[in-house]
Amino acid sequence: MNARLKPKRSRIASIVAPPVAPCAMEPPSEGHFDPDSAIHAAEARLTLGLSPTAMWLACLDWASHLANAPFRRAALTQAAMKQFALWLQALAGRKVIEAQPRDQRFDDPAWDRPPFRLMQQSFLLLEDWWACAAEPAEGVNPHSARIVAFAARQWLDLMSPSNFPWLNPEVLDTTMQQSGRNLLTGMQTFLDDVQRQSSGAQADHELQVGRELAITPGKVVFRNELIELIQYTPTTATVRPEPVLVVPAWIMKYYILDLSPHNSLIRHLVGQGYTVFAISWRNPDASMRDVSFDDYRVKGPMAALDAVQSITGARRIHGCGYCLGGTLLSVAAAAMARDGDERLASLSLLAAQVDFSEAGELQLFISEDQLSFLNDLMASQGYLDTHQMAGAFHMLRSNDLVWSRMIHNYLLGRPTPTSDLMTWNADGTRMPARMHGQYLRWMYLENRLAEGQFMVDGRPISLADIRQPMFVVGTETDHVAPWHSVYKMHLLNDGEITFVLTSGGHNAGIVSEPGHPHRHFRIGQRPAEGNYVGPDEWLAAAAPADGSWWPQWVTWLDQRSGPPIAPPAPGNAAGYPVLCAAPGTYVLQH
Repeated sequence: MNARLKPKRSRIASIVAPPVAPCAMEPPSEGHFDPDSAIHAAEARLTLGLSPTAMWLACLDWASHLANAPFRRAALTQAAMKQFALWLQALAGRKVIEAQPRDQRFDDPAWDRPPFRLMQQSFLLLEDWWACAAEPAEGVNPHSARIVAFAARQWLDLMSPSNFPWLNPEVLDTTMQQSGRNLLTGMQTFLDDVQRQSSGAQADHELQVGRELAITPGKVVFRNELIELIQYTPTTATVRPEPVLVVPAWIMKYYILDLSPHNSLIRHLVGQGYTVFAISWRNPDASMRDVSFDDYRVKGPMAALDAVQSITGARRIHGCGYCLGGTLLSVAAAAMARDGDERLASLSLLAAQVDFSEAGELQLFISEDQLSFLNDLMASQGYLDTHQMAGAFHMLRSNDLVWSRMIHNYLLGRPTPTSDLMTWNADGTRMPARMHGQYLRWMYLENRLAEGQFMVDGRPISLADIRQPMFVVGTETDHVAPWHSVYKMHLLNDGEITFVLTSGGHNAGIVSEPGHPHRHFRIGQRPAEGNYVGPDEWLAAAAPADGSWWPQWVTWLDQRSGPPIAPPAPGNAAGYPVLCAAPGTYVLQH
C-alpha cells in the first residue's frame, strides 16, 4: 500500500502497555447502597463536588516538603521582607506594583485615592508573595502543588478589598450618588436570581431558544433516546454533495453553534452551500444513570451518520466535532478507520482534545480520590448536575465569572446585559453517572485515547489509523482545552493537518463570525507524513491575520468537496421522517 495513504504509527507509541480492561470503578448502579458513599455524596453537595481529602493531602504534601526545606523558608522570609519594604513605600503614597493585565478589579480611578490605593497595593503585594510561596519545593507532587496554588488563589480572590462594599470606592461613590438605590436594585436582582435558580425558570429578560436563539430553519429528522438529528433547510440553489455532520459537546446545549443569526456557525455554513446536520443531545435524568460512553458513540455520531447517508445518499460526509463532541468524533473516526468504514470525507475538530496529558486547570479536579468522591455523588443522583459542574468551571476564573459579576449585579446595581452567549452558558445539562465517570477516568486520568489503550467493541483503536485530512482549531486563551493540548494531534496522527489558532477563549474563539471586531487567527498546514514542528515553533512562524477563521474553514471544505448538486429533501420515507421543526424538543429540556 502507498505509504502516503497509510501513515506510520503515532510518534507516541500506539501501545505503551497492554490494553486496559473496562473500568471497574464506576458509579454504583441503582439500588446499591453504601453508607460511606452516602456520606461522601452529602459532603460533595456542600463542596461543589470537590474532595476535601484531596485538598488536605495536597496541602500536607506541600507543607511537609516546605517544612523540610529551611533555605526555601528563608528565601520566602526574605521575599516577605522585600514586600514589606515595598509596602512601606506604598504607605508613603507611592504605587509600587501593578495588577496583572487581565485583572480589572482595580481599574476604576477611585482606587488611586487614599486610603484605597494603600488597600489595593497591600493586596497586590500579598497576592504576589503568595504566588511565590505556593510554588512547590523540591519533591512535591506537581498535582499537589497546582492544587495548593489554586486554593491560595481562591482564598485571595475571596479576600480582595474589591469584594467588600465598605472597602470598594466605586461602590461607595455609586451608593452616595444614587442615595442607596444601587443597593436596592442589587438586592432585587439577587432575590430574582435566587428564585429563578430554585425554580429552574428562565428570567423574563433572557433570550428564548427557538425565538431569538437557535432559529436557523430546519427539521428534526431522527430521534433516539440520546439525540435528535436536525437537518437544516438549504438557502442556496445547489449544495456540495458531501453534507456536514456537526457533533457538539453534550456538556452544554448544541446551539452554541447556532446562537443569533449574525453569529451562527451553522447558518453561515448553510449559506455557503452545504447540507448541514447537527446533533442535539438529550438532557439526561436519573433514568440514564447506566448509559455508557460507548452508548454516546453508537447512538450519537454513528446513528447520525447512518441517517445522514440514508437521507442524502452521500458516499462521503464531512465530520465536525466541538469540544467533547470532537473527542467523541475522534474516537468514532478511529474505530471506523480500524474497521474499514470510509464514510468520513474529512474531520474538523474545534477546541477538542484527544491527548489529555496537558489538559489545563481542569486537571486539578481529576485524581483517584477526586473521581471516587465524584462517583459517590453521581451514584446518589444518577447524574452530575449542571450546577455542580458549573462550580468547577467558575472557580477556574472566579474573578471574571463570580466576584466581578456579584459586584456589578448586586453592589453597583448594574446587572450585566443579557447576551446570546451568556444565555447559552446558563443553559447547562446534566451528565449520566456511568458515562461521565468513564470519560473522566479514561481520558483525563488514564489518557487511554492518546496511548492506544482505548477499547471499542473489545479491541483497541488508534488515532494514527485515521486517513482523512483534518482541520483542527485551538483558541489562544482556552481554560478548558488549552491550545497546546489541542495541537498534540500532530503527534498522534501523521496525516494532513491544517491547524488554526484563533483569538478568544473556548467559546468566544469558536463563535468568531466574519465582521466581529478585534479578531485574528493564525493558520498553517502540515502535509501528510510531514515533519513535526513544536507548538511554540509553529506559533513563531505563523503570521497573524485579522478577521474570522470561518471563511478559511469553508475554503478548506470546498477544496475537499465535489461539484455542487441539487439539495436533498428533508428526511425520507425510509425510516427518517420529518418529526418536527428545529430546534426540536431535546434542546428545551431543563
